[in-house]
Amino acid sequence: MLTDTFNTTKSEEIFAAAQKLMPGGVSSPVRAFKSVGGQPIVFDRVKGAHVWDVDGNQYIDYVGTWGPAICGHAHPEVLTALKEALDKGTSFGAPCLLENVLAEMVIDAVPSVEVVRFVNSGTEACMSVLRLMRAFTSREKVIKFEGCYHGHADMFLVKAGSGVATLGLPDSPGVPKTVTGNTLTAPYNDLQSVQALFSQHPNQIAGVILEPVVGNAGFIPPDAGFLEGLREITKENGALLVFDEVMTGFRISYGGAQEKFGITPDLTTLGKVIGGGLPVGAYGGRRDIMNLVAPAGPMYQAGTLSGNPLAMTAGIKTLELLRRSGTYDQLDRVTGKLISGLLQIAREAGHEVCGGHINGMFGMFFAAGPVHSYDDAKAADAAKFAKFHRGMLEHGIYLAPSQFEAGFTSLAHTDADIDQTLEAARAVLSNI
Repeated sequence: MLTDTFNTTKSEEIFAAAQKLMPGGVSSPVRAFKSVGGQPIVFDRVKGAHVWDVDGNQYIDYVGTWGPAICGHAHPEVLTALKEALDKGTSFGAPCLLENVLAEMVIDAVPSVEVVRFVNSGTEACMSVLRLMRAFTSREKVIKFEGCYHGHADMFLVKAGSGVATLGLPDSPGVPKTVTGNTLTAPYNDLQSVQALFSQHPNQIAGVILEPVVGNAGFIPPDAGFLEGLREITKENGALLVFDEVMTGFRISYGGAQEKFGITPDLTTLGKVIGGGLPVGAYGGRRDIMNLVAPAGPMYQAGTLSGNPLAMTAGIKTLELLRRSGTYDQLDRVTGKLISGLLQIAREAGHEVCGGHINGMFGMFFAAGPVHSYDDAKAADAAKFAKFHRGMLEHGIYLAPSQFEAGFTSLAHTDADIDQTLEAARAVLSNI
């Protein structure tokens, strides 16, 4: 518990200086705590399931660097592998064996991926896969879902989730209408609206892209039959189905959401976990589609740091750790204990709440629920979430600073961590 000694003076000083140096004082918008109030804490170090700020406060972490830290922060085996790789150099700008190793691991794990291209971020992966969808189908329009976030490329900043939702920005200035005019949107979990868009734009839609489990509008799982329906609709209309598994890949199962739900898309984007905490992204899929990517084909995409040896090393070791027996059973047990406890405590305190989890990914809304879509998520009590977030922070629990972000557990979280979290929640929820 930090409540009696909670002091963030150094964080406040550093953030005040940062605001003069960087837009909003941060390198990514959601870090600024805009939707939950107060000022962000400034991290000093991380280890396992815990983080420490510059004032010396310790927290149990449920953000996990927004997903990659599935094995826990600074895992000793990952660090050892990275130290060995550092001696060989930080960047090659040329082919290296490590790319082959990680590529084989991804291809073996993810059902849709026959060929993979490494890039530097999830945004870059999604931007590239959109170009590939259009190149393969010779069509320009794409369908995305309200509240799903696929990075900050112009064509995806239409009814997007994540920081766009957190800051209340419906779109973004600087994005031309000529770019977003080919981006069609539908409510998540609404097959009828998708079918209607295909009917309204016959032979014009290149494909459908979605988070198979939404994590950028809060945690929203697919309804029964939704993913199956999308697979059928896209096949009927000669369009591609793309799963953005930057968040869900290797987190909700080793083969991602497509393995978990038994639905194989045509293309997949990946990131976060496959870099083990270093900057990375990837896209892959059917060989006939991927063969369009340069230099195998005419669709151009390149990157100086793509296939970076440090990112490949961290990704390889992380996936090796995840392949060990019982990994996902452990994540499911720990996360289930956490979310079921939070929901029970909140209801006992008189709050309307709903939520759930899939293995190492979870979420909770202050709403009666259920939450099926972005509109449902927006109807949740954001003011109450802000109070909950602040209270938990003061009790040494670090949650994502937005109701529109999923939470993450890791293999480093213990029963003692969960018990401490629930004890904090009991104190906080009884006073908001």
